Amino acid sequence: MSDADLSILNRVYEIILDRKQNYDESSYVCKLLNNRKGMNKILEKVGEESIETILAVRNEDHAEIVSESSDLIFHLLVMLAANNITLEEIAAELTARHESMKRD
Repeated sequence: MSDADLSILNRVYEIILDRKQNYDESSYVCKLLNNRKGMNKILEKVGEESIETILAVRNEDHAEIVSESSDLIFHLLVMLAANNITLEEIAAELTARHESMKRD
């Protein structure tokens, strides 16, 4: 079992939520959330980062897998925030699935 401190996910998500409420023209998150393409721009980034993660895995490049996975998770967090989905909802879903797997 990992002892990784995953509180960084909460901190990044909170910053994304703050950017959603408080526009800053120099913020990459604000540019994504307010792009003229709307949700399609965010989905493009999620898709792009998914493909880059897959390629990194195919190439068996550990450092690149870590980097691209981080990009993917970041853009997933932006997508969740844009859709008013909380990390608590994701955690609850994962917990329910975990409990179900323990019964199987």
